[in-house]
Amino acid sequence: MSASEPVNVRLLDREYTVGVEPDERDSLLAAAKLLDGKMREIRGGNRMAAVDRIAVLAALNLAHELQQLRSESDSRDRELSRTLTELQRKLDGALDAPA
Repeated sequence: MSASEPVNVRLLDREYTVGVEPDERDSLLAAAKLLDGKMREIRGGNRMAAVDRIAVLAALNLAHELQQLRSESDSRDRELSRTLTELQRKLDGALDAPA
């Protein structure tokens, strides 16, 4: 088991140190970049906006996007399952048909 290592990330020009497994470092940095971009988008030109409010709104926006992606994925999975079931039924019918 590998030990976590400290990684520094910047969010709205503030630095945070986060412990992360070495093989997850790149993913964490990408997530921090995404979050920083979302926070900057929400803050816009209002440099006086409260950082905690910006962070909550960014988290809510990202959670909403994640929920939409999960919903779309579930819908695709159900459609794929229906298609595979139909193909299996047709294949079974073709194999059972007299030659």
